[in-house]
Amino acid sequence: MHALVMSGDQNAGRIQSVRIYNSTFERVEVFKYSGTTLTHQNSIPEEIKSRLRSGNACYHSVHNLLSYRLLSKNSKIKIYRTIILPIVLYGRETWSLTMRDEKADGV
Repeated sequence: MHALVMSGDQNAGRIQSVRIYNSTFERVEVFKYSGTTLTHQNSIPEEIKSRLRSGNACYHSVHNLLSYRLLSKNSKIKIYRTIILPIVLYGRETWSLTMRDEKADGV
């Protein structure tokens, strides 16, 4: 079993495992729970990248359908809104908005 330690305590990163009763949980840096990627630093950009990768994979799986000429534009938009967009935006209510230094991000 695995444990993701999230704490403001500087020493929390040194914890290698957590023991609760008779169970030991190994510490991990990244954990996927209910389709959401959690990191020990609560990194929202990593979750957004993960969502975009999932949305991209979904788009490629329906690409043939979306490029079908006999399918109307409205039907294609409906497919996008009901299949692809929810995958990309899942969990967005919990994403925090922060300022970022574009030079530090290499942008």
